[in-house]
Amino acid sequence: MNSEPLKFFLVAGEPSGDLHGGKLIRAMQNIHPNSTFMGHGGNAMKDAGMQILEHTDDLSIMGFVEVIKHLPRMMKIMGKTIDTITRTKPDRVILIDYPGFNLRLGKNIQHLGIPITYFILPQVWAWKEKRVETMKAVLDQALSIFPFEQDWFETRGLPTNYVGHPFAEQEHVDETSKDFYQRHDLTIEHPVLVLLPGSRQQEVDRHWPIFLKTVERLKQDNPNLQVMVGKAANVSFTPIPNTFKIEDNARKAMVAGTAALVSSGTATLECAVEDTPMVVCYKLSGVSWWMANTMASVKYASMVNLIADEIIVPEFLQQDMTASNLVAAVLPLLDHKNNLRKKMLTGFEKVRRTLGMPGVYDRAAESILSKTKVEHD
Repeated sequence: MNSEPLKFFLVAGEPSGDLHGGKLIRAMQNIHPNSTFMGHGGNAMKDAGMQILEHTDDLSIMGFVEVIKHLPRMMKIMGKTIDTITRTKPDRVILIDYPGFNLRLGKNIQHLGIPITYFILPQVWAWKEKRVETMKAVLDQALSIFPFEQDWFETRGLPTNYVGHPFAEQEHVDETSKDFYQRHDLTIEHPVLVLLPGSRQQEVDRHWPIFLKTVERLKQDNPNLQVMVGKAANVSFTPIPNTFKIEDNARKAMVAGTAALVSSGTATLECAVEDTPMVVCYKLSGVSWWMANTMASVKYASMVNLIADEIIVPEFLQQDMTASNLVAAVLPLLDHKNNLRKKMLTGFEKVRRTLGMPGVYDRAAESILSKTKVEHD
């Protein structure tokens, strides 16, 4: 049966989805080597062997105003995507996160009768709950990465398989702490603050000036503070003080950090997994913030607090994201003996326990392939 060729069309529109997609493709190839992949993604999916039609660099858009501005281009991409799927007739379409585009695509190709898997489900429990109806109508398979999602979706009529969270994977960094510190000319004697301003340029543009002011004030209290920036591949920072260290592998930066200042997103959960105390912040355009507030149905912004269902890490959003607030919240976390820091680390243990066992991509791949082979045969 493994000799039967299987053809998959994948769509990931953001850097995090690209990373998950790359690992999923590799896991699927290990089980069924005679699989081919094409679709939208980034360098991780390309390196795993997928033919890239649209790159994540051109797809990653955040905020209502920004989406509207890019709407004509995105509609053109949607049309080309539907045409390609219609022409190539893949055995299965795999959607990864990126719900605005992916759910619309699902509706537009439903009539083709091609089964659709969704991996990294839209967080409709947070906002836009009505999207569940679209998911029920178009999805053949829903693979969940958060433990509470399976019950949430199934009580609303969508059969869901919890495969565990990708951050449960025990990936070993290919560099010792000593080598990492030497490469960046850091000393273990003084605290290291990690800055994670976001993976999209528009996030960075809003956050960076506030991050710089925060560091400036922190250094008044602690002149020996060392600063490291976790830099996503597709973003740039200006200005960058020459004392700042830049690291392209954000996970390595987290491991080395005493504490972190983090843009709300998947990085908050990564910091919790790596036991790096953090302060979470985020700023949208005024219109996007108003609309997000109107539609949101959750108490917290950060994934850490959402999973724990309590405040483990402080959140400073929109007008509360000020240098003064961030300084006051970060300072105690730079002291290893501080009780706030210790309490946060205890909270991280609770969060990590919910993420399941390693082998997430293998389980997802096995689930997708077994369903596809049954339908193919």
